[in-house]
Amino acid sequence: MTAPTPPASALVRPFTVSIPESEIDDVKQRLARTRWPDPETVGDWSQGVRVENARALVDYWERGYDWRRFESELNRFPQFLTEIDGLDIHFIHVRSENPHAMPLILTHGWPGSVLDFLNMIGPLTDPVSYGGNAADSFDVVVPSLPGFGFSQKPTQTGWTVSRIASAWAELMKRLGYTRWAAHGGDWGAVVTTALGATRPEGLAGIHLNTQYAFPAQMPDTLTPQQRDAVGTLALYTGELGGSNHLQGTKPETVGFALADSPAGQAAWIYEKFQSKTDNHGLAEDALGIDDILDTISLYWFTNSAASSGRIYWENRSLTFAGPKVTLPVAVTVFPKDIPRVPRSWIEDTYSNLIHYGEADKGGHFAALEQPETLVSEIRTGLRALRS
Repeated sequence: MTAPTPPASALVRPFTVSIPESEIDDVKQRLARTRWPDPETVGDWSQGVRVENARALVDYWERGYDWRRFESELNRFPQFLTEIDGLDIHFIHVRSENPHAMPLILTHGWPGSVLDFLNMIGPLTDPVSYGGNAADSFDVVVPSLPGFGFSQKPTQTGWTVSRIASAWAELMKRLGYTRWAAHGGDWGAVVTTALGATRPEGLAGIHLNTQYAFPAQMPDTLTPQQRDAVGTLALYTGELGGSNHLQGTKPETVGFALADSPAGQAAWIYEKFQSKTDNHGLAEDALGIDDILDTISLYWFTNSAASSGRIYWENRSLTFAGPKVTLPVAVTVFPKDIPRVPRSWIEDTYSNLIHYGEADKGGHFAALEQPETLVSEIRTGLRALRS
């Protein structure tokens, strides 16, 4: 699955995360000077982030959170930059010690980053050390989407998911891989689906934990499961769709609102985790507070509110129908994902469905919420591609 002699290219440069101490001091000073809005007039989250919860999160960010801990965790993994299609793409690349490992590219979404997959890299590359079988080993490539994290920010339009998919195919080729697989959730699933639809040379199959498989034309008669799916889609595009709508129509305005306010950046992302995780009332039930602030801090220190939000603007013509994919597809459905697609529509859209799995728990951010389950599902789902 790897070219016998991968080309050693100066195009791939090592990268280390190093945020200046002055920027860490600055964010703490800004947090201390936060001007808070009036409290909400309801007893729930229906008006957005509750001030009481936001205050607790911001107070911990200012007084208790340790960015250097997370920076050190990131720098434990080999990181690189490489220019593709005019942009420097940041990525983590960890090779398994198993020479027969399957290369796998993992793509995050919004408000995600490479950190979504950090707890999965070890089990995927070295399954034996985590109770698995050596035959399930993967080489892992985890890129940052253009405009996200430490990847360069586009200065011109045109970075659609199809263009990103083409860049990912070039990245895998540049790393010397001749046969590989891909996984994604959220926007990462849109990119991975685009890979599956275009079938670049070397791509053997894909795994998705977000499925874009609604019918382009809704049938007149729906099963109970299909009616439930339509309801989750209405919730996603309606009550829970505020940030998506703004980023899809006015991403630069969002950038102005968040670029100067770390508390604003925190609330923007915190609300998304609150509304789409499998929690019992608070996002912290599903994600650790450090995980939440690792994500928020990464967006803050890279000043990527506007550049990341533009993925919605660039792809605003896309629908939840998605393209038909004939390449081998494995899927895992998480019970609290929104929207959630029924199996019947998944089978209609992915004609070469090699695995269908249903997790016991977890929401939209599966890699962060249930990394062990997702690792197991990727191993199982892509096993058929190894023969």
